[in-house]
Amino acid sequence: MKAVLQRVTHSSVTVDDKIIGKTAEGFLILLGVEKGDDQKEAQALARKIAGLRVFCDENDKMNLSLADINGGVLVISNFTLCADCRKGRRPSFDNAALPDEANSLYEYFCTCLREQGVAFVEQGEFGADMKVSLLNDGPVTLIIDSRELAK
Repeated sequence: MKAVLQRVTHSSVTVDDKIIGKTAEGFLILLGVEKGDDQKEAQALARKIAGLRVFCDENDKMNLSLADINGGVLVISNFTLCADCRKGRRPSFDNAALPDEANSLYEYFCTCLREQGVAFVEQGEFGADMKVSLLNDGPVTLIIDSRELAK
């Protein structure tokens, strides 16, 4: 799984001109599920994200986690994170998991975040044409590949 985290002041996702998910201070997470990903990787990624200390304390140091700020997350499925752009000009999406498998792991990842104590977990709509809005705070943007996490 690949996750792009953006520390946000607020974010929202719209489908068919209707806001279906939003969060205040916390993370916007774009999540790509690749072939071969499994529940253990979803658990490890959720654990890592829930514990990241990238929110500022009273001394303006990145020292606080989502739990410390009572922050939330908005998780958006994004198969394009699995693109292979090494050859030609058209990305290959062969590395992306098939839709049913990807959706299942996407949902499981969101469940894992809740189990890690993330109080507010909002979601986009898997497979939909979504419009995502955010105010990136910092900007702080991190990329995490679950296959690179210590198991």
